[in-house]
Amino acid sequence: MQDISLQLLLLLFAAAFFAGFVDSIAGGGGLITVPAMLIAGIPPLQTLGTNKLQSICGAASATIAYARKGHVNLREQVPMAAMAAIGGVLGALLATVMPTEILRIIMPFLLIAIALYFALKPNITDIETHRRMTAMLFGLTVVPLIGFYDGAFGPGTGSFFMLGFVSLAGFGLLKATAHTKLLNFGSNFGALVVFLFSGAILWKIGILMGIGQFLGAQLGSRLAMRIGAKVIKPLLVIVCIAFAIKLLADPNNPVRLWIGH
Repeated sequence: MQDISLQLLLLLFAAAFFAGFVDSIAGGGGLITVPAMLIAGIPPLQTLGTNKLQSICGAASATIAYARKGHVNLREQVPMAAMAAIGGVLGALLATVMPTEILRIIMPFLLIAIALYFALKPNITDIETHRRMTAMLFGLTVVPLIGFYDGAFGPGTGSFFMLGFVSLAGFGLLKATAHTKLLNFGSNFGALVVFLFSGAILWKIGILMGIGQFLGAQLGSRLAMRIGAKVIKPLLVIVCIAFAIKLLADPNNPVRLWIGH
Protein backbone atom coordinates (compact mmCIF):
# COMPACT_ATOMS: atom_id res chain seq x y z
CA MET A 1 0.00 0.00 0.00
CA GLN A 2 1.06 3.64 -0.46
CA ASP A 3 2.52 5.65 2.40
CA ILE A 4 -0.11 7.10 4.71
CA SER A 5 -0.15 10.87 5.17
CA LEU A 6 0.95 12.50 8.41
CA GLN A 7 -2.63 13.55 9.13
CA LEU A 8 -3.87 9.97 8.90
CA LEU A 9 -1.00 8.75 11.08
CA LEU A 10 -1.97 11.27 13.75
CA LEU A 11 -5.60 10.15 13.56
CA LEU A 12 -4.53 6.52 13.90
CA PHE A 13 -2.41 7.45 16.93
CA ALA A 14 -5.41 9.23 18.50
CA ALA A 15 -7.65 6.24 17.76
CA ALA A 16 -5.11 3.90 19.35
CA PHE A 17 -4.81 6.12 22.45
CA PHE A 18 -8.58 6.11 22.95
CA ALA A 19 -8.74 2.38 22.22
CA GLY A 20 -6.05 1.70 24.83
CA PHE A 21 -7.98 3.75 27.39
CA VAL A 22 -11.26 1.92 26.78
CA ASP A 23 -9.68 -1.52 26.38
CA SER A 24 -7.77 -1.31 29.67
CA ILE A 25 -11.08 -0.85 31.52
CA ALA A 26 -13.66 -2.90 29.65
CA GLY A 27 -12.06 -4.37 26.53
CA GLY A 28 -13.24 -3.55 23.04
CA GLY A 29 -10.27 -1.60 21.74
CA GLY A 30 -10.54 -3.38 18.40
CA LEU A 31 -13.93 -1.74 17.90
CA ILE A 32 -12.01 1.51 17.48
CA THR A 33 -8.69 0.55 15.89
CA VAL A 34 -9.79 -1.95 13.23
CA PRO A 35 -12.34 0.39 11.57
CA ALA A 36 -9.83 3.26 11.84
CA MET A 37 -7.19 1.29 9.95
CA LEU A 38 -9.65 0.09 7.31
CA ILE A 39 -10.84 3.67 6.76
CA ALA A 40 -7.20 4.72 6.38
CA GLY A 41 -6.97 2.32 3.44
CA ILE A 42 -5.03 -0.51 5.06
CA PRO A 43 -5.94 -3.91 3.52
CA PRO A 44 -7.89 -6.32 5.78
CA LEU A 45 -5.08 -8.85 6.32
CA GLN A 46 -2.56 -6.14 7.19
CA THR A 47 -5.17 -4.54 9.42
CA LEU A 48 -5.56 -7.75 11.43
CA GLY A 49 -1.81 -8.32 11.73
CA THR A 50 -0.99 -4.70 12.57
CA ASN A 51 -3.86 -4.59 15.05
CA LYS A 52 -2.31 -7.47 16.98
CA LEU A 53 1.00 -5.58 17.18
CA GLN A 54 -0.50 -2.40 18.56
CA SER A 55 -3.00 -4.25 20.76
CA ILE A 56 -0.24 -6.16 22.51
CA CYS A 57 1.28 -2.83 23.56
CA GLY A 58 -1.96 -1.75 25.22
CA ALA A 59 -2.42 -5.12 26.92
CA ALA A 60 1.17 -5.05 28.21
CA SER A 61 0.75 -1.49 29.49
CA ALA A 62 -2.44 -2.27 31.39
CA THR A 63 -1.00 -5.54 32.74
CA ILE A 64 2.06 -3.73 34.11
CA ALA A 65 -0.11 -1.06 35.73
CA TYR A 66 -2.39 -3.60 37.39
CA ALA A 67 0.52 -5.80 38.49
CA ARG A 68 2.31 -2.87 40.14
CA LYS A 69 -0.71 -2.34 42.37
CA GLY A 70 -0.98 -6.03 43.21
CA HIS A 71 -4.18 -6.79 41.28
CA VAL A 72 -2.51 -9.60 39.32
CA ASN A 73 0.46 -11.81 40.22
CA LEU A 74 2.39 -12.22 36.98
CA ARG A 75 4.45 -15.22 38.11
CA GLU A 76 1.39 -17.16 39.23
CA GLN A 77 -0.56 -16.36 36.07
CA VAL A 78 2.17 -17.09 33.50
CA PRO A 79 0.82 -20.64 32.81
CA MET A 80 -2.65 -19.26 32.17
CA ALA A 81 -1.24 -16.58 29.84
CA ALA A 82 0.70 -19.32 28.03
CA MET A 83 -2.53 -21.25 27.47
CA ALA A 84 -4.11 -18.10 26.03
CA ALA A 85 -1.08 -17.73 23.72
CA ILE A 86 -1.42 -21.34 22.51
CA GLY A 87 -5.09 -20.71 21.79
CA GLY A 88 -4.17 -17.52 19.92
CA VAL A 89 -1.66 -19.38 17.74
CA LEU A 90 -4.13 -22.11 16.83
CA GLY A 91 -6.88 -19.61 16.15
CA ALA A 92 -4.69 -17.52 13.85
CA LEU A 93 -3.48 -20.62 12.02
CA LEU A 94 -7.00 -21.83 11.42
CA ALA A 95 -8.47 -18.41 10.63
CA THR A 96 -8.51 -19.12 6.92
CA VAL A 97 -10.64 -22.26 7.26
CA MET A 98 -12.89 -21.23 10.15
CA PRO A 99 -16.58 -20.72 9.33
CA THR A 100 -16.48 -16.99 10.10
CA GLU A 101 -20.06 -16.57 8.89
CA ILE A 102 -21.25 -18.57 11.89
CA LEU A 103 -19.26 -16.35 14.25
CA ARG A 104 -20.70 -13.22 12.63
CA ILE A 105 -24.20 -14.59 13.15
CA ILE A 106 -23.91 -15.50 16.83
CA MET A 107 -21.46 -12.79 18.00
CA PRO A 108 -23.91 -9.85 18.25
CA PHE A 109 -26.36 -11.90 20.29
CA LEU A 110 -23.64 -13.23 22.60
CA LEU A 111 -22.41 -9.68 23.23
CA ILE A 112 -25.94 -8.47 23.97
CA ALA A 113 -26.35 -11.39 26.41
CA ILE A 114 -23.08 -10.45 28.15
CA ALA A 115 -24.20 -6.82 28.37
CA LEU A 116 -27.53 -7.86 29.92
CA TYR A 117 -25.72 -10.18 32.36
CA PHE A 118 -23.50 -7.40 33.70
CA ALA A 119 -26.25 -4.77 33.58
CA LEU A 120 -28.96 -6.77 35.36
CA LYS A 121 -27.01 -8.94 37.80
CA PRO A 122 -27.05 -6.86 41.01
CA ASN A 123 -24.17 -8.40 42.97
CA ILE A 124 -21.32 -7.81 40.50
CA THR A 125 -18.84 -5.67 42.40
CA ASP A 126 -15.13 -5.64 43.15
CA ILE A 127 -15.73 -8.27 45.86
CA GLU A 128 -14.86 -11.88 44.98
CA THR A 129 -17.66 -14.46 45.03
CA HIS A 130 -18.01 -18.24 44.97
CA ARG A 131 -15.72 -20.00 42.47
CA ARG A 132 -17.57 -22.42 40.19
CA MET A 133 -14.45 -23.83 38.50
CA THR A 134 -10.96 -24.58 39.77
CA ALA A 135 -8.13 -22.41 38.51
CA MET A 136 -6.51 -25.37 36.73
CA LEU A 137 -9.70 -26.40 34.94
CA PHE A 138 -10.42 -22.79 34.01
CA GLY A 139 -6.90 -22.39 32.62
CA LEU A 140 -7.03 -25.62 30.63
CA THR A 141 -10.47 -25.11 29.08
CA VAL A 142 -11.94 -21.60 29.08
CA VAL A 143 -8.68 -19.68 28.61
CA PRO A 144 -7.35 -21.46 25.48
CA LEU A 145 -10.85 -21.55 23.97
CA ILE A 146 -11.21 -17.77 24.24
CA GLY A 147 -7.59 -17.37 23.12
CA PHE A 148 -8.42 -19.46 20.05
CA TYR A 149 -11.37 -17.19 19.32
CA ASP A 150 -9.13 -14.13 19.68
CA GLY A 151 -6.64 -15.48 17.15
CA ALA A 152 -9.34 -16.52 14.68
CA PHE A 153 -11.79 -13.63 14.95
CA GLY A 154 -11.12 -11.21 17.82
CA PRO A 155 -14.03 -8.84 18.58
CA GLY A 156 -15.33 -9.17 22.14
CA THR A 157 -12.42 -11.25 23.49
CA GLY A 158 -12.01 -9.05 26.55
CA SER A 159 -15.72 -9.28 27.31
CA PHE A 160 -15.59 -13.08 27.13
CA PHE A 161 -12.59 -13.22 29.47
CA MET A 162 -14.37 -10.85 31.87
CA LEU A 163 -17.51 -12.98 31.83
CA GLY A 164 -15.48 -16.12 32.50
CA PHE A 165 -13.53 -14.64 35.39
CA VAL A 166 -16.64 -13.16 37.05
CA SER A 167 -19.13 -15.99 36.50
CA LEU A 168 -16.83 -19.04 36.72
CA ALA A 169 -13.70 -18.00 38.61
CA GLY A 170 -15.58 -15.83 41.11
CA PHE A 171 -13.42 -12.74 40.59
CA GLY A 172 -14.53 -9.22 41.42
CA LEU A 173 -14.70 -6.82 38.47
CA LEU A 174 -11.38 -5.05 39.11
CA LYS A 175 -9.47 -8.31 39.57
CA ALA A 176 -11.19 -9.76 36.49
CA THR A 177 -10.18 -6.71 34.47
CA ALA A 178 -6.55 -7.01 35.58
CA HIS A 179 -6.35 -10.71 34.70
CA THR A 180 -8.19 -10.19 31.42
CA LYS A 181 -5.46 -7.81 30.26
CA LEU A 182 -2.78 -10.42 30.99
CA LEU A 183 -4.63 -13.10 29.04
CA ASN A 184 -5.31 -10.63 26.23
CA PHE A 185 -1.56 -10.11 26.07
CA GLY A 186 -1.04 -13.86 25.80
CA SER A 187 -3.61 -14.46 23.05
CA ASN A 188 -2.44 -11.37 21.13
CA PHE A 189 1.16 -12.55 21.36
CA GLY A 190 0.28 -15.99 20.04
CA ALA A 191 -1.65 -14.58 17.09
CA LEU A 192 1.08 -11.99 16.46
CA VAL A 193 3.66 -14.75 15.96
CA VAL A 194 1.54 -16.24 13.18
CA PHE A 195 0.97 -12.88 11.49
CA LEU A 196 4.67 -12.11 11.83
CA PHE A 197 5.64 -15.11 9.73
CA SER A 198 2.92 -14.31 7.20
CA GLY A 199 4.32 -10.81 6.65
CA ALA A 200 0.99 -9.16 7.46
CA ILE A 201 2.35 -6.44 9.78
CA LEU A 202 2.91 -2.78 8.88
CA TRP A 203 5.62 -1.96 11.38
CA LYS A 204 5.65 1.85 11.20
CA ILE A 205 1.91 2.10 11.74
CA GLY A 206 1.87 -0.69 14.31
CA ILE A 207 4.61 0.84 16.45
CA LEU A 208 3.07 4.32 16.27
CA MET A 209 -0.35 3.00 17.27
CA GLY A 210 1.30 0.79 19.87
CA ILE A 211 2.70 3.87 21.59
CA GLY A 212 -0.79 5.39 21.58
CA GLN A 213 -2.25 2.18 23.00
CA PHE A 214 0.42 2.03 25.72
CA LEU A 215 -0.25 5.60 26.89
CA GLY A 216 -4.04 5.25 26.72
CA ALA A 217 -3.94 1.99 28.69
CA GLN A 218 -1.88 3.62 31.43
CA LEU A 219 -4.54 6.30 31.86
CA GLY A 220 -7.47 3.88 31.66
CA SER A 221 -6.05 1.30 34.08
CA ARG A 222 -5.32 3.98 36.67
CA LEU A 223 -8.87 5.26 36.41
CA ALA A 224 -10.22 1.71 36.78
CA MET A 225 -8.12 1.09 39.88
CA ARG A 226 -9.25 4.36 41.42
CA ILE A 227 -12.99 3.95 40.78
CA GLY A 228 -13.35 0.18 40.31
CA ALA A 229 -16.69 -1.41 39.44
CA LYS A 230 -18.40 1.98 39.23
CA VAL A 231 -16.62 2.68 35.95
CA ILE A 232 -15.88 -0.87 34.75
CA LYS A 233 -19.45 -2.21 34.83
CA PRO A 234 -21.20 0.53 32.80
CA LEU A 235 -18.34 0.82 30.31
CA LEU A 236 -18.34 -2.94 29.80
CA VAL A 237 -22.07 -2.88 29.05
CA ILE A 238 -21.65 0.03 26.61
CA VAL A 239 -18.75 -1.66 24.81
CA CYS A 240 -20.67 -4.93 24.39
CA ILE A 241 -23.73 -3.14 22.99
CA ALA A 242 -21.52 -1.04 20.69
CA PHE A 243 -19.81 -4.18 19.40
CA ALA A 244 -23.17 -5.83 18.71
CA ILE A 245 -24.47 -2.77 16.84
CA LYS A 246 -21.28 -2.55 14.80
CA LEU A 247 -21.46 -6.21 13.77
CA LEU A 248 -25.16 -6.01 12.89
CA ALA A 249 -24.59 -2.78 10.94
CA ASP A 250 -22.12 -4.51 8.64
CA PRO A 251 -23.87 -4.85 5.24
CA ASN A 252 -22.16 -8.23 4.79
CA ASN A 253 -23.43 -9.65 8.07
CA PRO A 254 -25.35 -12.88 7.28
CA VAL A 255 -28.19 -11.85 9.62
CA ARG A 256 -28.86 -8.71 7.57
CA LEU A 257 -28.63 -10.65 4.35
CA TRP A 258 -31.16 -13.19 5.64
CA ILE A 259 -33.75 -10.57 6.56
CA GLY A 260 -33.18 -8.68 3.32
CA HIS A 261 -31.65 -5.43 4.69
